Amino acid sequence: MKKQVLFVLFTICSIAYSHTQKLHSLAPEQLNINSNKSELKWSCDYTFYFGGHFGLVQFKEGYFIKNNGKITGGSFIIDLNTLKSTDMETVRGNEGLTEHLKNEDFFDVKKYPTAKLVIDKTQYHDDSHLKIMAFLTIKDITRPIDFQAEINYEERYMTTKFKIDRTLWNINYKSQSLMGDLKNDAISDAIGFEVRLNL
Repeated sequence: MKKQVLFVLFTICSIAYSHTQKLHSLAPEQLNINSNKSELKWSCDYTFYFGGHFGLVQFKEGYFIKNNGKITGGSFIIDLNTLKSTDMETVRGNEGLTEHLKNEDFFDVKKYPTAKLVIDKTQYHDDSHLKIMAFLTIKDITRPIDFQAEINYEERYMTTKFKIDRTLWNINYKSQSLMGDLKNDAISDAIGFEVRLNL
């Protein structure tokens, strides 16, 4: 009788443990990025003649949400105080453009020191390629965006490239759509981003 009771108790405990382990494996996992190894490049071109500018900005912090072995969400803070131009031939030129990008004409960094990207949904094409639907906040304005991305699970990083219409975030300086007769001096409304997020 005792053996039967012990067997039943052992069976119940085994089932309960297995169920707990299964629930644990299905629980969302937060994966923090390494902001020092992650990279965000920006670029913007002139509209009616060749040339433009490009540079870097750093992530302050961020994380992915992983569910059942796949990235399904995440949140990332961009430190706009680290924004800088790198395309000019002189240090003085880069510093001058950097200050202009930080002032009220563009990102108004004193008032809005950070930007934020939140992954809302993901749609996988295969194990490593996916479409990401997200919300981007700049200057306290939040807009939906979507873009394609690639994940390398072995080396633990994600890469993507995408563009936004800066005027949707009230970045209107010399906008091609707002300048009227001065359009020959216009700057493209599109800002390009090239991103690598490392864990």
